[in-house]
Amino acid sequence: MAAVNYYYSSVSSNLELKKNQQKIEMILDSKKIPYNKLDVAADTDLRDKMRGIIGDPKALPPQLFNGDTYCGDFDAFEEALETETLEEFLKLK
Repeated sequence: MAAVNYYYSSVSSNLELKKNQQKIEMILDSKKIPYNKLDVAADTDLRDKMRGIIGDPKALPPQLFNGDTYCGDFDAFEEALETETLEEFLKLK
């Protein structure tokens, strides 16, 4: 099973983005789902890789992947929480 890769930005003035990132981390931590935190602000190569896999040159964090398989953005993450399909969303099942 591949690891969950969580692309985020440590540098942002956007309060909503920060709250969304905190919520993702809080949920993953509370459900004891291991993940790799990948900071696109600290490494532009990571940002480019994230955007390349998604196929959107303007994609912004937070974004979730299982290995290099794209799972979705924050809205998709939140929908998976509401429908209780988080493990399926993260491709852990």
